[in-house]
Amino acid sequence: MEYLAHIMAMAGIFVILTIGLNMIVGYAGLPALGHSAFFCVGAYAAALISVRYGLSPWLALPIAIMTAAVCGWGVSLLTARLSGDFLALATFGLAVVTYSSVLNVTSITGGPLGMSNIPPYQLLGLSLDTPWSFCFLVLGWCAAVLAIAFAMVNSPFGRVLRGMRESTVVVESLAVDVSGFAGRAFSFGAGLAGLSGALYAHYISFIDPTTFTPLESVTVLLMVVFGGLGSIPGSIIGATTLVILPEILRFLGLPSSMAAPVRQMLYGSILVALMLIRPSGLLGRYKWR
Repeated sequence: MEYLAHIMAMAGIFVILTIGLNMIVGYAGLPALGHSAFFCVGAYAAALISVRYGLSPWLALPIAIMTAAVCGWGVSLLTARLSGDFLALATFGLAVVTYSSVLNVTSITGGPLGMSNIPPYQLLGLSLDTPWSFCFLVLGWCAAVLAIAFAMVNSPFGRVLRGMRESTVVVESLAVDVSGFAGRAFSFGAGLAGLSGALYAHYISFIDPTTFTPLESVTVLLMVVFGGLGSIPGSIIGATTLVILPEILRFLGLPSSMAAPVRQMLYGSILVALMLIRPSGLLGRYKWR
């Protein structure tokens, strides 16, 4: 049962991460491939504040969210003149730079050795350091994020994002600041990535650069595409399915050296199959372009 709770907790963390990317890619139509960078920023910001400065994880959480959101806004400003493949490459480069930074700035991040002894959350005097207790915390955050996401996509803000995806020229002709809305979409998506990173750090209690490689951005993008671009329920299905699916490999008796390559092959096969059979994903309204 502890194993089941752990899988549920990890699925919840990736649901939050996937919803954030879906707001950028699925609704705004911005082909971003660097979401692991914001995930990394949130995790390391929360860990540094809690471990190095001894502040409460609850205080570290909003700081991690705001730090990632500000980074997202900065990325939108730097890439304001880019679109299509150029934007995808620029954001993927961001993931590479972020990964290299946490790997090499050893005096701050610990480098390849990572950061350990990250304290768990405390609630009413109880330590949320067990899979079941943390699972309920993550599910609560998932419910809050879903409520906010549904409210946003059904608001005028969400309608502008969908319009941007269809045609930025038409939206600009209506005197709408497209770059400003793109910045807000990036900030919101990055903030959710920061939230998921902080939750991950305080749950696992150890982080290192291998968790935030640029390929993780592709994994999260696959979750979005699998569930469906422009679909919040699709993000839930995509993240949950692709968190649970690799766990089946544990029961096949594969050597540990083969588990990671087989996982990547499985993800790649799913992505190719989706592009051929159902480019819009399971519940998606749009195709990846």
